[in-house]
Amino acid sequence: MCQRLPRAVSSSGFELEDVLQTIIRHAVELSGADFGNVLQPQGDYYQMVAFHGEVTAEYLELVTKFEYRPDRGSMIGRTLVEKRPVQIVDVLADPEYTAWEIQKAGKYRTVLGVPMLRGDEWIGLFVVLRFEVKAFTEQQISLLSTFADQAVLAIDNLRLIQTIQNQRTELARYAPQAAELMSTDKGAELLAGHRRQITAMFCDLRGFTAFAESAEPEEVLGVLREYHSMVGEIVVGAGGTVEHFAGDGLMAFFGAPLADPEHAEHAVRAGLAMLARLEELNAGWKTAGRPALEIGIGIHTGDAVVGFIGDEERRMDYTAIGDSVNLASRLEGMNKELGTRILVSADTAAQLPPDLVTSPRGVVQVKGRGRPVAVHTLEKAPDRG
Repeated sequence: MCQRLPRAVSSSGFELEDVLQTIIRHAVELSGADFGNVLQPQGDYYQMVAFHGEVTAEYLELVTKFEYRPDRGSMIGRTLVEKRPVQIVDVLADPEYTAWEIQKAGKYRTVLGVPMLRGDEWIGLFVVLRFEVKAFTEQQISLLSTFADQAVLAIDNLRLIQTIQNQRTELARYAPQAAELMSTDKGAELLAGHRRQITAMFCDLRGFTAFAESAEPEEVLGVLREYHSMVGEIVVGAGGTVEHFAGDGLMAFFGAPLADPEHAEHAVRAGLAMLARLEELNAGWKTAGRPALEIGIGIHTGDAVVGFIGDEERRMDYTAIGDSVNLASRLEGMNKELGTRILVSADTAAQLPPDLVTSPRGVVQVKGRGRPVAVHTLEKAPDRG
């Protein structure tokens, strides 16, 4: 019977409420109890989150609202104190028991509390109850203790699955290649940290700060949403990955997780498409009485380490790290000094096809680099039709 418990819990689906309901239903059935409750921590107290069995509405209302804390006066409180399975064979004969209002509504006599622990950390506990005085046997208590351990594993697995699903949902819009690879062994290898030549891109919305200072917050948020949607869709459409948005800024990269021999070209074409698309947005914003905005873009091709970083239980981001990424950021910032809208490094320019003609803008000294960097500009997308 015990070997079937993990399957019984895992078959309940991918919602915590369903898993907890399955846990208490099987606990009641396995122990031969009349009904039972599952409780989980809610800050500094514990509260019922699932139950199974025929109970009165009065009892259900009381236990749902009651805030349980470690004490000797209730079965739940006593289990929290002792951190082990605790049984009261007859609550009416127990000198320490004080939860009489709940007992009167529930009409139970024999109670067993079983903790669900991950090491010393409380995940929750369940309580099984009988209307008549009938002690739970040592075998039943042992079985429920094993079930509690397996229930903790099921809850942990559920949380991991939910984390992965949430991450995939977040990645699917602006890092679809990474999202698709998350669930496969081969994909896991590609998403692990490794060195790869990529093309990094940084964008910044010019004039946005002045606009934000004079506009209403709702209007500012609306402009940001339009801008984020525009640049994000262009990057993904060109095969790139949006690493993050930061206010009116964007970092993206091309050439990972899947290899793309033309990542430099795709990054530059994406940048040019942003310039063209911004002109359309500005036309609409002008009609609404908003000032025109500009984009500054920096692009560099070089080696970086790409992969997931973060806490797998909370949030992980697929990112690129290295000097090549830093240089792209520096180039984006230099557009202001040079009066340009898009700057690419010589390393990127060298990989572009003949129809993407760049104009050299000389050699510039970049902060944080010992040697100067040759930069090029390319302001307008060529006519390909």
